[in-house]
Amino acid sequence: MKSQLFSALRLTLAMMVLCCVLYPALVWAAAQLAPGHGEGVQIAKNGRVVGFANVGQKFDKPEYFNSRPSAADYHADASSGSNKGPSNPEYLAVVKARLDTFLLQNPGVKAADVPAELITASGSGLDPHLSPAGALVQVPRVAHVRRLDAARVEALVRQQIEPGTLGPDHVNVLKLNLALDALSGL
Repeated sequence: MKSQLFSALRLTLAMMVLCCVLYPALVWAAAQLAPGHGEGVQIAKNGRVVGFANVGQKFDKPEYFNSRPSAADYHADASSGSNKGPSNPEYLAVVKARLDTFLLQNPGVKAADVPAELITASGSGLDPHLSPAGALVQVPRVAHVRRLDAARVEALVRQQIEPGTLGPDHVNVLKLNLALDALSGL
């Protein structure tokens, strides 16, 4: 009995050191190698922090490129996806409403041309990126509202395309909208 108790205590102590000291120290050390040293990559405009490169923000005004929808309403402290499956009637109604809204805001775009990322939330609810197609489909609306040449706005989108490290190319929506403001003189 005593040997089992001491074995259990040793195992508990070893797991506490592993899980409460070594693992957090390893994660902290790995974060020091990342851009921003684990603090996040801040994006500033006129010397003021306006967001973070890897945390999505809500852009729903017609003069800006829309962000990907968020199940967490863009609250970083409540990061989450929806647990509703693709056949759930509530989920389908939300996606349909998003599609209808997008089509109203972007006349001339057909439902089949709307990338899924513009009407479905990401797993974390905080995805800061769109595919190039997700940004390019919005060019006519943004150019019209800002009274800019569509070719200039399209060229701006193409300049903002970042190569994917392990996945497809993408566009950071915050950086794109800041570049758009600079193009418009805002």
